Amino acid sequence: MKKTYLLFIIIITIFYNSQAFALISLPPMISSNMVLQRNSEATLWGWSSPSERIIITSSWKNEVDTVVAFNTGKWKAKIKTPAAGGPYTITLKSLARFGGNTIVLENILIGEVWICSGQSNMEMSNNQQIKDILPTCANDKIRFFKVAQKTSEHPQDRADGEWVSCSAETLRRFSAVGYFFGKKLHEDLNVPIGLIQSTWSGTPIELWEPQEVIDTDPVMQEAAAKIKDVTYRPNKPGYIYNAMIYPISNYTIAGALWYQGEGNTPRAYAYEKMLKGMIGTWRKQFEQDFPFYYVQIAPWTYETPYEAALLMEQQTKTLSHPKTGMVVITDLVPDVKNLHPENKLDVGLRLATLALADTYKKDILVYKSPVFKKMDIKKSEIHLYFDQAPNGFMVKGNEQPTEFLIAGSDKNFLPAEVKLEKDKIVVSNKTIQNPVAVRFSFSNTGTSNVFSKEGFPITPFRTDNWEVK
Repeated sequence: MKKTYLLFIIIITIFYNSQAFALISLPPMISSNMVLQRNSEATLWGWSSPSERIIITSSWKNEVDTVVAFNTGKWKAKIKTPAAGGPYTITLKSLARFGGNTIVLENILIGEVWICSGQSNMEMSNNQQIKDILPTCANDKIRFFKVAQKTSEHPQDRADGEWVSCSAETLRRFSAVGYFFGKKLHEDLNVPIGLIQSTWSGTPIELWEPQEVIDTDPVMQEAAAKIKDVTYRPNKPGYIYNAMIYPISNYTIAGALWYQGEGNTPRAYAYEKMLKGMIGTWRKQFEQDFPFYYVQIAPWTYETPYEAALLMEQQTKTLSHPKTGMVVITDLVPDVKNLHPENKLDVGLRLATLALADTYKKDILVYKSPVFKKMDIKKSEIHLYFDQAPNGFMVKGNEQPTEFLIAGSDKNFLPAEVKLEKDKIVVSNKTIQNPVAVRFSFSNTGTSNVFSKEGFPITPFRTDNWEVK
């Protein structure tokens, strides 16, 4: 009798375990209320028993999709999405021989999906600009997924979080820059917007890319070895990437926003390589050649005189990388002693304008800050030419243009006299008869009053490559 009972228990246990293992499960990102990328093959993924067949029924189309799980139990399916709309449902049904389950995802929208990542200035929420709009901010067509802050030595399969609609309660905990970006896109494109926030205050860029990327270059290795040991964040390359980027990399997106760099100013010399390496890694992991738009760091009183200037220079150089764009915010900082400028509205709007023009091909003729192109030395003057300033320049506030310095071969930079002309800027100094170099806003705290006629601040630059200490 005991043997029969024991055999019965074993059979029931095996059957129960096989039933449990056969159940479909999904990561938190694949859930009700999510926003899927429109006009794409959006990826769904999850787990089940090995070789299990799963039927996926999407309410916006007549035919079903079928996927078979790998031997590991993982599965991944691509489903065609329509133009923007919703709400829709997705039904996932297991065809397991013994039982199985059905999951119904509801209230799904189809629109544009962007990742918002970086350190504290992207993470910043509930500033006064957000507080002012909380009573009227509710909008079910703008939805947030905030990736929980976690670290890992190895790549992880899931990231915790929840898709929620924009409301007074959810917005005060979400990225202000991300929200203002998404709100502008929603208004101009008239489609639902999904925003995925993956941020961590005070983090250097090395934590957001795998160790193997760092190991490809001795300059990056040297910089990464100097990361300070602190208690409020991990200290090893890849630890945030593994837990907060890798596990969301199956999700189909339109593009990525990045606001980071303050944590790398002491090691600015490696930042261009770091950022290009990170962009390449993300695109490869997501299997998408998405646009990558980033914010140049704001002026601030760093420890050494040129930390921020050198980091800004590295960010500008990264524009040579395909499908990247940068917004300059030197004019949005009323207090250079505040590392977290309050004005996140204009940062988000500039990122949105960049995306509307470059990604969505809206008819916006000028949407970037002027970038130094070349110079001509004519006797005691230097003539400066720029890209992205087709209608010339203007001064805001003070009548005299600021932040231009000029030097001769002695490398002694002095304030320049400046003439703004339609196609160029002419600089000189009466005491320098043979000038050789110009610097503009090349300091930690440079906040110039010179703009393109369209209102974009000139990108900080220098024409020399002299050693800076």
